[in-house]
Amino acid sequence: MITALVFVVLLFVGAPIGIVLAVSAAIYVLDTGNTALIGSYALQLQSGIGKYGLLAIPLFMMVGEMMNGGGITARLIGMARAVVGTMKGGLVYVNILANMMMASILGSATAQISIMSKVMVPEMERAGYQKTFAVATTTSAGLLSPIIPPSMMFVVYGVLAQISIGDLFIAGIVPGLLMAAGFMIVIFLIGLFSPFPVAPPLTRQERVGLLRDGLLTLIIPVSIIGSILLGIATPTESAAIAALMAYLIGKFITRELSDRDIPKMLLTAGSNAALVLFMVATANVFSWILIYGQIPQSLAEWVVTVAEHPILFLLLVNLIMLAVGMIIDGIPALIMVVPIILPVATSVYGIDPYHLGVVLCLNLTLGLVTPPVGVALYVAATVSDVKAGAIFRSALPFVAVAGIVVILLSVFPQMVFR
Repeated sequence: MITALVFVVLLFVGAPIGIVLAVSAAIYVLDTGNTALIGSYALQLQSGIGKYGLLAIPLFMMVGEMMNGGGITARLIGMARAVVGTMKGGLVYVNILANMMMASILGSATAQISIMSKVMVPEMERAGYQKTFAVATTTSAGLLSPIIPPSMMFVVYGVLAQISIGDLFIAGIVPGLLMAAGFMIVIFLIGLFSPFPVAPPLTRQERVGLLRDGLLTLIIPVSIIGSILLGIATPTESAAIAALMAYLIGKFITRELSDRDIPKMLLTAGSNAALVLFMVATANVFSWILIYGQIPQSLAEWVVTVAEHPILFLLLVNLIMLAVGMIIDGIPALIMVVPIILPVATSVYGIDPYHLGVVLCLNLTLGLVTPPVGVALYVAATVSDVKAGAIFRSALPFVAVAGIVVILLSVFPQMVFR
C-alpha cells in the first residue's frame, strides 16, 4: 500500500518517471525487510541497461544530430518536393513524405517534430497555408517516427520483451505505411473543401537537381533497413553504420558538417540517451518487484473475468494505454506497462509479442498529441509559437486516422508480419 501511495504522489507532483520507478521500488524493497532483495537492488539497476540492443539509442540520436547539422534534412524535403510538391496542396504532401523519410532515420517523434517544425512550418506559411494547420500537419506527421523503423520505442520494447529488435522493426513497416497513407487521404479530403495553394511548377532541371541531391541522402535509411533485412547487421550495428553514413555525407557531400560541431553533437546525443537509459534501468527494478509481488498474476486473474477473447483484451488495453499516454510520455509509459501487460497477453491470451508491441507503441503515439500532457503538442507549440489547444483541434482528423489504424491492427493481427 505504501509503495502504491509513494508511486501516485511522486507521479502527480511531476517527478521524472525514472525517479518515480526507482524510489517506488526502493520503498517496496525496504518495506519487505528482505535482505536478499535489498542486496539485489543495485544489481537489477545495472542489469537493466546491460543489453547490447540499447546501444542503438545513443547511435540513432547521433544520426539525428549529424543529419540536422549536415543539411541532410533540407535535401530530403527537397526530394519530397520534387516528387509531389507541384500538386494542389503539394506542400502538405511534401510534409508527410519528408516526415516518412525522416522517420526511417531518426526514430524519435519529439526530435523529429522539433526539427521539421523549424523547417516546414515557415515554408508552408510562405506558401499561403494557415500557420495552425501547418503546425498540426507537421506534428501529426511526426507520429510516424515511433512506428516506421528504426524506432526508439521499438528498441526499448524489444529489450523489455526480450525479443528481436530487427524483427520488431520489420513488423512496424506496414502499420507505418498504412498510417502515412491514411494521413494523405485526410489531406486529400480536406483539400476538397479548403483552398489549398498550388505551388509553382518546377523546371525539369530543378526537379532533377532536387532528386539527385535527395537520393544521395537516402543512403542513410537504405543502410539501416537494408542491412537489417538482408541479415548483414543487427539494429545496433545498423545504427552505427547510419551514424558513419551521416557523417560522411554531411562532411564530404553536403559539406555542411564541421568537425568542430561533433563534440557538441556527441554531448547532446549522450545526454538525451542517458535520460532514456536511466528510465530503462529503473524500469527493470520496477518490473522485478512487480513480479516478486505477483502483480501480473493478479492482473491476469482480473482481466480474464472482463475480456475472454484476445481481441477484447487488446481493445481494453488500447483504452488503458490511451489514458496512460494522455498523462505520461511514450517511452516512460511503455517502460511502466510492458512488465505488467506482456505476461498476461502472451501467457493467457496467446498474443504474439511483436503484434502487441506494434499496437502498444502506436497507441502511445496518440498520447503525444492528446491533452492534458501531449508532449509533441508542447514541443510544436514552443517551436512554432502556436497554442497547444489550437494545434490539437486542427490535428484531430489525423489523430482519428491513427486511432482507426490502432483498431484495425488490434482486430487483424495478420497486418503485422515479420
